[in-house]
Amino acid sequence: MNVVLTILLAVQILSALAMIGLILMQHGKGADAGAAFGGGGAGSASLFGASGGANFLSRSTAVLAAVFLTCTLGLAYFGNLRTVAPSSGSVLEGVAAPAQPADASQQIPGTAPATGAAPAPAAVTPAPTGPAQIPAK
Repeated sequence: MNVVLTILLAVQILSALAMIGLILMQHGKGADAGAAFGGGGAGSASLFGASGGANFLSRSTAVLAAVFLTCTLGLAYFGNLRTVAPSSGSVLEGVAAPAQPADASQQIPGTAPATGAAPAPAAVTPAPTGPAQIPAK
């Protein structure tokens, strides 16, 4: 599957670069109006003839645009074919659960000790009134 994606990407990049070159070689719509009023221009001394250049360049641009669009659709289709394990979409699914303390010295205050005794009473602390502070380690 990676080979197909690589080929499509290479064809898309090449068609985009060729389209840029063809578009820059074409005359704008205002160029014909300027020539009608005596503006500079060589007239019929062009590479493709009097009107053949406009037809050839515009048709080539249209073909390259179709190739570019086809490659874009192919990349979008093949890029979304990856099989992913079903999930609920939660970001926290990959987070590991915190490890439990091994002895009573690392016991979290207010929780039951591992020996089965009654939980220690939690100390009552007043609510902070000022800005929150970062606890020290």
